[in-house]
Amino acid sequence: MTVSSTSSQVKGAPLPWSGLLALSCAAFTAVMTELLPAGLLPAMAPPLDVAESRIGFLVTGYAAASFLAAVPLTAALRGLPRRPVLCGALLGFAVSNTLVALSSSYPLTFAARLLAGAMGGTLWALLAGCAARMVPAGRRGRAVAIVLAGITLALSLGVPAGTALAGAVGWRAAFATLAVLAVLLVGWIRLRVPAFPGEPAHARVPLARVALRPGVRPVLSVTLCLLLGHQVMYTYVAPFAEHAGYGRTDLLLAVFGTATVAGIWVTGVLIDRHLRHTLLAALALFSGVLLTLGPGTARAHPLLVGAVALWGVAFGGAPTLIQTALVDASGPAEADVATSLQTTVYNAGIAAGSLTGGVALDSLGPEALPWTALPPALLALATVAAARRHAFPGRRHAATPQGNAPVEPVP
Repeated sequence: MTVSSTSSQVKGAPLPWSGLLALSCAAFTAVMTELLPAGLLPAMAPPLDVAESRIGFLVTGYAAASFLAAVPLTAALRGLPRRPVLCGALLGFAVSNTLVALSSSYPLTFAARLLAGAMGGTLWALLAGCAARMVPAGRRGRAVAIVLAGITLALSLGVPAGTALAGAVGWRAAFATLAVLAVLLVGWIRLRVPAFPGEPAHARVPLARVALRPGVRPVLSVTLCLLLGHQVMYTYVAPFAEHAGYGRTDLLLAVFGTATVAGIWVTGVLIDRHLRHTLLAALALFSGVLLTLGPGTARAHPLLVGAVALWGVAFGGAPTLIQTALVDASGPAEADVATSLQTTVYNAGIAAGSLTGGVALDSLGPEALPWTALPPALLALATVAAARRHAFPGRRHAATPQGNAPVEPVP
């Protein structure tokens, strides 16, 4: 074995599209696995002999396992080569989805979902770091954007298509299809993703030291605030739309999902040269949407649909911008650990946003949701504006540290 640089790391060389798309498909598979049960509540409940709300808990269990497993599993696996860990996580998805497809027992199905959640926490900690190490520092943002586009495609196209597939051939076949996809991805990743080494024990930076690096905590704070504000509205978009007299929640979600594709495309174009200003614009746009919807203007339905479209554009690119900033702040060599922290914070933001929105909905009504989401959105905007030295500098100064070259066999 020898350590060598790949051609993709030479400045000006073409992006390693095949490897990046393999990682993007892995992100797609993870999101599909996490969210598919939400669209199949009526179909899955009778065969498993439980109420529909219990099927909803299959999504909750996945998120909880991901929240709890991301940091400890990533820390435990830091010494292993990255590609086998990626493949192991995907095989875990394959096992989980196969069990769900075959199981007639709710406890077994729930246990399989916990396995998938743990694998998801591991996978999310690896994807951005691997993408960042496949390209030069100056093209890191675009590489991360390509990989995280799998999330957008899963939300906008994959979940609706998976639900439609389940309606046509049965929900068990839909989960079996995800299991097959995960196995196929293992072969693709083995062929096209470089064999980056793990971290030797003597070189590992303690997790706490990674968290204390300049810039890391502001990025994590922005992650938490953005997801909290977003989830307040997204979780309860149906009652908000109903309160506004707009009965087509499915159309609103389709508009949102389509707009996220536009958002991530714009981000891919601007991220490597204008990360800070693009993120500030996205957060300002999201805050402006909330200010627009807050006074009750959602009853003007064209304004509601337009605001949701702008919300989708803003949110579509924001996670990619934040994650790229995190990789810059931590360095690609420690990106797996930093991203595991972000995965935990991300899920905490989802849980906190759903809870906060539910409390606001019950106590104040749907009209209070935009005002409830606005403070964390403004706090995220203020944090980015203030953290211009390390977390979100006007000019990105990330450099690829030594030790990031992949390990490849000598022909």
